[in-house]
Amino acid sequence: MKIVLSLSMVLFFNCILSQTNNQVPKSIHNFNVQDIYGNDFDFKSLKGKKVMVVNTASKCGLTNQYTNLEKLYKQFKNKNFIIVGFPANNFLWQEPGSNEKIANFCKENYGVSFPMMSKISVKGSTIHPVYKFLTKKSENGVLDSSVSWNFQKYLIDENGYIVRVVSPRTKPDDQSIIDWISS
Repeated sequence: MKIVLSLSMVLFFNCILSQTNNQVPKSIHNFNVQDIYGNDFDFKSLKGKKVMVVNTASKCGLTNQYTNLEKLYKQFKNKNFIIVGFPANNFLWQEPGSNEKIANFCKENYGVSFPMMSKISVKGSTIHPVYKFLTKKSENGVLDSSVSWNFQKYLIDENGYIVRVVSPRTKPDDQSIIDWISS
């Protein structure tokens, strides 16, 4: 009887510990994706940097935010900050092009030099795992959110955890974002 009771207690505590371990949030550093040129991009390479993840589109009223994104990136890229763009066609088909066309558009029209990833889905049943992480508290341990439009920004700390979600209409060089990068 004592053996059964002891074994039951061990199994009970093991179960609690394993549940606790399963609830530890992932960080963005757990993800690998393909960049816009088809090369592997490991988010582990961004450890120690503040990251802005933004879903982009070439035919959107907010497309001119590429100008501010590039300016922000150039201003802070040597200060442990990086922007990672994810083209997505989830809102009124405003990113219809192939990865090659998107890359050319970004270079030719905005001089984009920050990393751009392959086109993905940022919502719905085909949501990319990175965006599932960004939008689900069960994945990120911080908050639930939904991507409301193109150019929504996710601010990620140096350890890979979400700090804040920024509205698509908020410009990338908004003072609150600059203050966060500079802090």
